[in-house]
Amino acid sequence: MARVLILGAGISGHTAALAAKRKLGKQHEVVVVSPNSNYQWVPSNIWVGVGRMTTKQVIFPLAPVYKKQGIIFKQAKAVSIHPEGDASNPKQFVKIQYVTDIMKGQEESVEYDYLINATGPKLNFEATEGLGPDLNSHSVCTYDHADKTWEELQKCFAKMEKGETQRFVIGTGNGMATCQGAAFEYSLNIAFELERRKLLHLAEIIWISNEYELGDFGMGGAYVKQGGYVTPTKIFAESIFKEYGVNWIVGSAVQKVEPGLLHYENIEGEKLTLSFDFAMLIPAFSGVGLKAYNKENEDITAQIFASNGFMKVDADYTPKPYEQWRASDWPSIYQNPTYENMYACGIAFAPPHTISKPMISKNGTPITATAPRTGMPSSVMGKIVAENIAEQIKTGTKEHKHRASMAGMGAACVISAGYGFARGKAATMTVFPVVQDWEKYPKWGRNLKYTVGEMGRAGHWFKWAMHYMFMYKAKAKPLWWLIPE
Repeated sequence: MARVLILGAGISGHTAALAAKRKLGKQHEVVVVSPNSNYQWVPSNIWVGVGRMTTKQVIFPLAPVYKKQGIIFKQAKAVSIHPEGDASNPKQFVKIQYVTDIMKGQEESVEYDYLINATGPKLNFEATEGLGPDLNSHSVCTYDHADKTWEELQKCFAKMEKGETQRFVIGTGNGMATCQGAAFEYSLNIAFELERRKLLHLAEIIWISNEYELGDFGMGGAYVKQGGYVTPTKIFAESIFKEYGVNWIVGSAVQKVEPGLLHYENIEGEKLTLSFDFAMLIPAFSGVGLKAYNKENEDITAQIFASNGFMKVDADYTPKPYEQWRASDWPSIYQNPTYENMYACGIAFAPPHTISKPMISKNGTPITATAPRTGMPSSVMGKIVAENIAEQIKTGTKEHKHRASMAGMGAACVISAGYGFARGKAATMTVFPVVQDWEKYPKWGRNLKYTVGEMGRAGHWFKWAMHYMFMYKAKAKPLWWLIPE
């Protein structure tokens, strides 16, 4: 009997767990370790943050689903990986620490035959002084953050109903942040809610981002087909913001957040400030802090993980100028190069470099949108890693029949702009591939047949349907595997 150990139960880890168990059946074990008791459909946290959904609508408890599927679940935090075992145990294992009240603080060594690191990121609020929901800004990165953000947003609405003006600052809270799409979507939903309440005339909405230009979204921007014309995402994003009355500041790194005031530096090296009444700023991401040790108990963390804490996989990490970056630099099977039975998928793997061109200010401050790998790409990665491992276990081979490089993978992004059957709209954008391949598509970097964008109500209905469809799938309801990633 083989054991597949999965660290993390987010979109990538949960997908991997369900896929692995379905392929392996009762003959082999699938074990999931996660400090969270609930699964959350992260894309819908946006709606929690504006009061359009409750937390109960975007989460469900993991334990009953895993029990029904025959998956072993341990609510614990992974502390360290021992890919060679140690002096007392020659079998490879992960040391975990339980977080539940009954067993809180207790440690256990969980052995594995195959390991999938799908821990996701640490929300690195501390990388920016004063940033975060416990300090001076808000977040929609988790359902509890989003719920608290909605509480604070209502206070702003109450002030506006008394005639007070309010400034809303939405965007990224660090020069190396990612997930611009989530913040972009949140700004549009705030604009929608203000308009619905007839309060928009009392509001100023400002977008602040580390993107070199609007519409970069951490993927170097794109050219999309829209209405028969080829349009850069810069124009696409600008037109949406103009329609919703959102102003923007780009090429900026937020460096400090005080109550009602943020300090930022722009590409020109200028140190500026911006006052606010409400700020929702996405933090930088980093690895969760896993350590690694060899059989002599020597620290090999730097060998297994990149400097940002994400696990190294089959990517080309050779430092080289931007002009020499290639689509082939990106991983396709997410296997660790040192230990072939270890994999990392979703946000947990270390990208070889950013997708957007790296930028620094005149003072030397990095201001670059880092590579997005959430949502659809994370799910696809989790599935192919699980399927490759399952087939290796069942056949006794080391083959990888399934591949999912971000340089050969498409992704769809639906950015809602409101909520409701009759009034909501959404910006729908698909890109193929996620990472530009200038050798294969020398004119645009991507295949314009599958790289399109449009704004309308149909996209909103699709976003709404996706919420229920993917929650159904994540709950492993009948025929869940027929729903595509």
